[in-house]
Amino acid sequence: MRRHYADQIGWTAHRFGKECHPQMPRNIPIGNGEMLVAFDDLYRIRDLYWPHVGVPNHTCGHLQRFGVWADGQFSWVDSPGWERDLRYKSDTLVTEVRLRNERLGVELICHDAVDYWSPVYFRKIAVTDLFGRPRDVRIFLHQDISVGESPVGDTVNFDPNTGGLVHYKDDTYFLFNGCSTRTWGVDTWATGQKRINEAEGTWRDAEDGMLSRNAISQGSVDSTVGFLLSLPPSGTATVVSWIAAGRDYETLKQLNAKVRLKSAQRMMDRTEAYWRLWACKEPVDYSPLPGHLRDLFIRSALVVRTQIDNKGAIIAANDYDITHFAGDTYSYMWPRDGALVAHALVLAGQSELSRNFFLFCRKVIEPDGYFLHKYNPTGTFASSWHPWIIDGRKTLPIQQDETSLVVWALRRHFDVFRDVEFIKDLYNPLVVDPCNWIMSYRDPNGLPSPSWDLWEERRGTHLFTVAATIGALHAGSRFAQDMGALDRAAEFGEAAEQMRHALLRHMWDPGRGLFARCATSNDDGGYHLDFTLDSSAVSLALFGALDADDPRVVSHMETLRERLTVRTPIGGIARYERDQYHRVEHHDLESVPGNPWVVCTLWYALWLVMKATTLDELRQALPYLEWTLARATPAGVLAEQYDPHTGAPISVSPLTWSHATYMTTVMKYLDKHRRLAAKESAVPSSVRSPNGEST
Repeated sequence: MRRHYADQIGWTAHRFGKECHPQMPRNIPIGNGEMLVAFDDLYRIRDLYWPHVGVPNHTCGHLQRFGVWADGQFSWVDSPGWERDLRYKSDTLVTEVRLRNERLGVELICHDAVDYWSPVYFRKIAVTDLFGRPRDVRIFLHQDISVGESPVGDTVNFDPNTGGLVHYKDDTYFLFNGCSTRTWGVDTWATGQKRINEAEGTWRDAEDGMLSRNAISQGSVDSTVGFLLSLPPSGTATVVSWIAAGRDYETLKQLNAKVRLKSAQRMMDRTEAYWRLWACKEPVDYSPLPGHLRDLFIRSALVVRTQIDNKGAIIAANDYDITHFAGDTYSYMWPRDGALVAHALVLAGQSELSRNFFLFCRKVIEPDGYFLHKYNPTGTFASSWHPWIIDGRKTLPIQQDETSLVVWALRRHFDVFRDVEFIKDLYNPLVVDPCNWIMSYRDPNGLPSPSWDLWEERRGTHLFTVAATIGALHAGSRFAQDMGALDRAAEFGEAAEQMRHALLRHMWDPGRGLFARCATSNDDGGYHLDFTLDSSAVSLALFGALDADDPRVVSHMETLRERLTVRTPIGGIARYERDQYHRVEHHDLESVPGNPWVVCTLWYALWLVMKATTLDELRQALPYLEWTLARATPAGVLAEQYDPHTGAPISVSPLTWSHATYMTTVMKYLDKHRRLAAKESAVPSSVRSPNGEST
């Protein structure tokens, strides 16, 4: 994946000056596939995407502040003095956040949700007095919106028809509104300029407990709304705010009327019920796992859902902070990430999402049968650093594993759901054409021609790509067999076997007991081999190039564990030896070959699951699942990688691939446990050893 933005593009954090905020993980994302709202660790909204998951981000990562004024004292909730606990309600995409400030004498319980059906985000805030006396409390919510990711030409105005503030430009409108038990609409407001000359923004107006009530502002603007609450001694008062999105003002009025008719609480309740139904619809037996590992599986599925656009694009990550270091985001659909996430969704029984992904792939695949680098959620070709010409020669700017993995994942989908009518329209564009292209894109030895690796750092013939391509050709052969195209089935199958033999002949070194991670062609027709240990070697077993218990695979994976394990209290497994991406440790390379990654750590666990022949062997994978849980935030969110000494999240968070790999590993574990338990229970007790294993 996109691992060297900073090196290749030359962006560094200092270029953003005072507007460069510290990178913080997106702790509790919520969404419905159309609108995505993401908070940081301090419970500040940082990202607001609509109408697609991933584009555009109407906050550009800027802080959306939340403040409390109580009896003449004020504090933003990201200030010192607040105790914060950011979580979700169990098995839902509704948050449960507790904020407590002893100096102000208040405790807030907040619930956030994006309506499962409409583009409306709700925040319910219940404020409780801790001093035991009547209280005058004011809640202030700040909006730093740049409509369409640009502040140029924005307008914000107070709307007397709805009682809220409207930010708009062109065909994008947002309504910021709310209600309490005694009023409908905001109690007070401010509109003004931001980051123009000396203007900091209207959030400063809130710090004395009063807002200007300026009716309209134009240009680079922001706004703040306020709600006035009266608390009885030790009592509680509640306010609900919402953000509605639409293509025009009339749509905003209709959504606002819908909230008033149905009530915000009812819409939040139905959203909570919907996500609990969605997350738990499949009758999965989680009993072989500790309950906390089951909970992380459900949370992972829900987090993954927040990163998937309703039009089918599976987005790698939506964490705008990465732009401060890279000048770009992860808010794209990489076919590789998407295929591996789709596989996890298939295993979890979420067929609608995997179908939408493959339909998206059909829309964007090139006529010749291959995928380019990455795509926007709208289906257009995204930013790329893969050149179309190298050393004066025309070059395909591709990562071949991306094409192969879509074919492989489509077969996994069909094996589970057997949806023949669905596959019928995808057979040619996503099976026949890609497999024909794969066979045309081979070198004289039968290996894939050079392309970029899965980490997007080097060009050559990569072990991961070879394994994925073998898996794709076998998948194509099985599809062709099903469709009665026996000659095509034989052709694809023979190509897969030829590539397997070429893999063993050219990329396996018996002396080292290792596979090369990359082969680069020499002038004499041979290869220069790179034997750097890379965690992606699990691909040999994962995609069916070789069996998990093949002695060569076992030799390689055992050496991989020995040399890529991070030997600090944090633990985990690094991507590959001497990994430089976001590297923390620069001296002790033997103890810290690289930062630990969730995907890479779980890949090793996945290999243990695939190789296991007894329940005891299977349980060797559990410590890696427990390690993953230990890395998650209290809300259950997983980053891409972690500091090997502190365990702090590094790079984007959440990473869709991290959560999907956890889902895949858990489902593979449960399936293997079921089969091994049935096998072992069938062995007569007379031939069992004292510890229960068969003899």
